Amino acid sequence: MLHLCSLLVSRSSAMPLGAALLNRHVARSCGRLWWDVPRPLVHIRSASRAQTGTRRSDEEQSWDATVGYLPFSRASIGSFFQQQPELKNPFLEDALLRGYLKRHLPSQEVFSDLSALGERVAKEVDGWGRECEVNPPRLLHFDPWGRRVDHIVTSAAWKRMKDLSAQEGLVAIGYERTFGEWSRVYQMSKLYIFSPSSGLYTCPLAMTDGAAKVLQSTGVSWPVEEAYSRLTSRQPERFWTSGQWMTERRGGSDVASGTETVAIPQTDGSYKLHGFKWFTSATDADMTLTLARIQDRTGATTPGSKGLSLFYAEVSRDKDGLLQGIEVQRLKDKLGTRQMPTAELLLDGLPAYRLSEEGRGVASIANMLTITRIHNSISAVAAMRRVVQLARDFAARRTAFGKLLKDHPLHMQTLSRMEVETRAAFLLAMDVCRLLGREESGLASQQDAHLLRLLTPVVKLYTGKQAVAVVSEGLESFGGQGYIEDTGLPTILRDAQVLSIWEGTTNVLSLDVLRCVARSSGMVLHAYFSHVKSLLAGACSLSSLSPAVKAIDSALSELETFLQDAATRKPAYLEQAARDLAYSLARIYAGALLIDHACWKGASHLDTYAALRWCEQDLCVVAAKQRTGCYDSSTASLDAAMVYEEPIQA
Repeated sequence: MLHLCSLLVSRSSAMPLGAALLNRHVARSCGRLWWDVPRPLVHIRSASRAQTGTRRSDEEQSWDATVGYLPFSRASIGSFFQQQPELKNPFLEDALLRGYLKRHLPSQEVFSDLSALGERVAKEVDGWGRECEVNPPRLLHFDPWGRRVDHIVTSAAWKRMKDLSAQEGLVAIGYERTFGEWSRVYQMSKLYIFSPSSGLYTCPLAMTDGAAKVLQSTGVSWPVEEAYSRLTSRQPERFWTSGQWMTERRGGSDVASGTETVAIPQTDGSYKLHGFKWFTSATDADMTLTLARIQDRTGATTPGSKGLSLFYAEVSRDKDGLLQGIEVQRLKDKLGTRQMPTAELLLDGLPAYRLSEEGRGVASIANMLTITRIHNSISAVAAMRRVVQLARDFAARRTAFGKLLKDHPLHMQTLSRMEVETRAAFLLAMDVCRLLGREESGLASQQDAHLLRLLTPVVKLYTGKQAVAVVSEGLESFGGQGYIEDTGLPTILRDAQVLSIWEGTTNVLSLDVLRCVARSSGMVLHAYFSHVKSLLAGACSLSSLSPAVKAIDSALSELETFLQDAATRKPAYLEQAARDLAYSLARIYAGALLIDHACWKGASHLDTYAALRWCEQDLCVVAAKQRTGCYDSSTASLDAAMVYEEPIQA
């Protein structure tokens, strides 16, 4: 230690005054530093010291003479710093949401509540969401003494999200039905505001809502009466969330052939579940719904969907703090939605109760799928709205090539196109919420019921694809900053990607649309055509909307012609066209909704402009593809041959 101090002192004569004084101080107190701060001494070179091979300018020498010495300095990086986009109250900033509610739910109570939530999101909740992203969940398999505990550790912000969800009634509103048939629109409006800042807490809320719907439809009695009360509670200390443990190793959407979990009957009427769940979202939930096959006394089970039953299970720990009947194998390492724990679970004797009739499990989760798919659509639209809102604010702050981005017509054209997509998606999603609200209030006509069944998968698949495209374009509008992690912007894109995957991929849902048509003997399509025509009726006298009305009329005619032709062909023909058919249904219906919204007395000229811009695109893509022979019998084999073409051998 003395040798070190002597070395520092001996070198001081070759140093500038500042560094020499610093080292003299270190030398005098080196004994104290050595013991009190157990880290190596670091010699800091003065910024004014001349480098070998350089000559200091007169200006530098003059500066040194004036200020004496500079013990520390920092790099000169310039005085300009780009202002970041500001998240303002998302309710007050959203003209379409406010206009839609003013038209359909003109309640001051609703407006005040949404405005207050929007303010809280902008000032407080958005920060929580970022905390959830940078402090993702982690799995603690063992305690310090080697006992298996399987604790999923989440951030404090994630826990605050749960309390807020209860306080704001983000599930409860849908079951209180204070606003009758518009209660679902009210609930989903709150989720729409909350979702982009929620740290993905809207995912457990979607499953909680879906579980509550299933419990309600199967009858709220023992053993689920308490669970239903907790799922729909506004009291944070009582509020429960639910998981949805369906996916196993063999498949996701194909639960009929992919489910291997077995249920062993117990003498008290309950069951013990044994199986492996490959993908369980929001694994820190308080309860779950899951599918399993009941074993008979010989250990046999029934294959296919007829062998599946729906079960309810609570996630609990015994007196020693160990999970009952569950082992958490690992947390999934995902592209996005990192804020939320998703895990692989071994069910080893999990206590459960059967909810459905034996073999009616798939049918029993239909209501749940409707709810979760609607939630998915709302999250997709919310992501689009958020990135548009931020891009719009940034355009008023960022200067390029001598003027603000908002003064560049091409940039505004790009944001305008994003806005049109967002408006169309919003009206699609909210109309499905409207239909759900009518069904739950007992006001739905047969046409409403058919529309809800058809549009739920259509809107989910279409908005999921829209969200990825619009959010990606939105990130580009920030230039390089859109690609920088700590801006929080890339998180929006990563999280958006799950929206076209969860609760059915685009192709799976397109085939679901075909099943819906077949099972209703085409009645869902009849309801669709009738309602679209009724939406156009109010625009007949408005010349400003006539190009859009003509475009929808033409697309409807093309769609009808396609369907008539497809009905004469083999099923494989329509299956190949399923994706394009679903897109056509979505685009035409969205166009009709935009036209209808532009007709009400409170609409602005920009509502008309949005309808016109939307209807400029190819609305009936399935007819256009048919004209090119895209669904001909030879196409399928050619598609496969091109995908798997082998290189020519030399």
